[in-house]
Amino acid sequence: MDVGLIGLPRSGKTTVFNLLTSAGISTNPYGGEKLSHSALMPIPDARLTALANLYQPKKLTAAWLNVVDVPGLSQRESGGANRFLHDVRAVDALVHVVRGFSSEVDGLAHPSQDIDDMELELTLSDMDLLEKRAERIAQAKKPTKEGQAELALVKRLLAAMEDGKRLAQVDLSPEEERWLSGYQFLTLKPMICVLNLDDTTFQSQSYPDQEAIMAWAEQKATLVVPMAGQMEEEIKGLSEEDRQVFMQDLGIKEVGSARVAEAVYEKLGCISFLTAGEDEVRAWTITRGTRAKEAAGKIHSDIERGFIRAEIVTFNDLMASGSMAKAREAGLVRLEGKEYVMQDGDVVNFRFNV
Repeated sequence: MDVGLIGLPRSGKTTVFNLLTSAGISTNPYGGEKLSHSALMPIPDARLTALANLYQPKKLTAAWLNVVDVPGLSQRESGGANRFLHDVRAVDALVHVVRGFSSEVDGLAHPSQDIDDMELELTLSDMDLLEKRAERIAQAKKPTKEGQAELALVKRLLAAMEDGKRLAQVDLSPEEERWLSGYQFLTLKPMICVLNLDDTTFQSQSYPDQEAIMAWAEQKATLVVPMAGQMEEEIKGLSEEDRQVFMQDLGIKEVGSARVAEAVYEKLGCISFLTAGEDEVRAWTITRGTRAKEAAGKIHSDIERGFIRAEIVTFNDLMASGSMAKAREAGLVRLEGKEYVMQDGDVVNFRFNV
C-alpha cells in the first residue's frame, strides 16, 4: 500500500519523509521540490523485539508501507496544482504535514489556514469529478435505471461535500463504495494530519490555532499527530543510549515519526501476522479481515497454492509459554483452515504441499 505525504512548500514534509523511511533525501529550505520520492516505512512493533529475544534469529524484518513524498502544493507554479493532484490520486492514504513552526522565509505559522487551504484543494478536486460525472449522465441519449441511480448518488455526495463533509464521512452501501473506489476520490482516502512543531512548542504541547485544529479534526474525523521534525533529526543521529537519555530528559516516550507510522497503519485497516524461527523473525502486512490462505500468499504464491493448514498461536500465549514446544504442550497452538480470519499478532506456521 502507498501512503502519500502532502503539504505546502516548506512545511518540513521531506524531513518527515526522511524520519519515516531513513531515505536521506536532501531538503530545500526554500521549498520548490519538483519530483516525488518513494521509500519503505517500517512499522514499529515491540513484538518483533520480544520474538527476536526468544529465537535469536539471523534476520529481523518489520512490516512496512511504501511512502511517497509528493512535491508541495503550489498554485504559483505553472501546473502546480494539477501535478500535485495527479501524484496523490494513486496513493491509498494521505499524511498532511502542516507547518507549526515560525520561519524566516514564511514568518509565523498559520496551521489552521494551511489545513483549510489543503482541504479546499482536495474538496474542489472531488467536486469537479462528481459534477463532470453528473453532466455525462444527464447528457446520455437513452437514460437508464442504473444511470439515474448513479446520478442520485452523485447528487447526494455533492450535497454532503457542500455541507463540509469529506466523502469518507458519507454513509455508503457496499455497492456504492465499489463504485466510488474506481474514481480515486481524494477525500475518500484515509488521512491523518501531522503538525510539525519546533522543539519548544512540541514540549509545551500548546501550538498555534490549537482549538480550531482540534475542532476541525473532530468535524472531519481526522487524527492530528504533533511532532518536532527538526528535533527528531537530532535524536536520530544519537547513539541508542544517548537517544534514550535525551528522550527521557524531554519527557518523550515515543518519537512522533513512530506514532505517525502506527496511525497510518491503523487508518488503512492494516494488521500484522508474525513468523518466527532461527533464520528470521518477521511481521507481514495484511488488511483486517484477510483469511489464512490469502495471508499465506503474502509469503509466497506457492504456499497459498498448496495451502493445507495454518498452525497458529497468539503472540501473548507464545511469550507466556516461553517456546512453541511448551505452547503446544499447553494446548495453545491450534490448526486453522483456509477460511480462518487472521488476527493481529497471530504467530503462524503455514503447512503446505506443492
